[in-house]
Formats: sequence, structure tokens, C-alpha cells
Amino acid sequence: MNYYSIGEAAAKLDIPESTIRYYEKKGLLPLIERDHAGRRLFSEDQMTLLGTVMCLKNTNMPIHDIKQYIDWVIEGASTVSLRLDMLNKHKKTVLAQMALMTESLEGIEVKIQRYIKQTQEALT
Repeated sequence: MNYYSIGEAAAKLDIPESTIRYYEKKGLLPLIERDHAGRRLFSEDQMTLLGTVMCLKNTNMPIHDIKQYIDWVIEGASTVSLRLDMLNKHKKTVLAQMALMTESLEGIEVKIQRYIKQTQEALT
């Protein structure tokens, strides 16, 4: 099995090591193995789990909800329907946020075009 140090894991996911430590402290990365010197070792499974945590965090899922999701993952197959329900609800939230961002971006673009026009008119 392939293992990664915390530095390698952080580099692979393009996140600071401190973020990984924080997630572990919050209980989002259970079952982290350690070497004889106490350094964290990340298996492929742990890297996949860390990637999932990053995905959920990047889509603004609160830490306590991510923790609940991870707890359900650890519990196993009996919680699949709970996880599915959680992810479907989160997907709806993310889609609504994306729609709001798209609408807001359109408003910003209108302002930019207005200011470009005003700047060009001031130069003539």
C-alpha cells in the first residue's frame, strides 16, 4: 500500500499542512496512521477521504455537517441512505448558490460595461 506524508498529501491536494491538521483535530480524518516517530501517514483511502472533505468544504458545507458525513462513512453500509440524503440536499444548496453567483456576476458585468462606456466617452 502506498502512503503519503502530511507534506506529500498537502502538495498533492494543493492545501496547507495546517489545513490537514485542522481537519484531523475536528475529527474529519479518523483512523490516520502514524509511523514509529509519530508522523502522520496517509493511505490511498485516507487521501480519498481527504479529497471528499475538501470537496464538501469547497462547496461551503459546514464543518459539523462534514463531521456527521464522515461519522456515517465510518459506521458503514447501514448509513448509505443517510449519506445519500445529505449529499442530495447539499447538491441543491450548491446549485442554488451557483445560480445566485451567476445572477450576481451578470449584474457586475453590467456595471463593468457601463464604466467602460463612461471611460471611453470621457476620453473623446
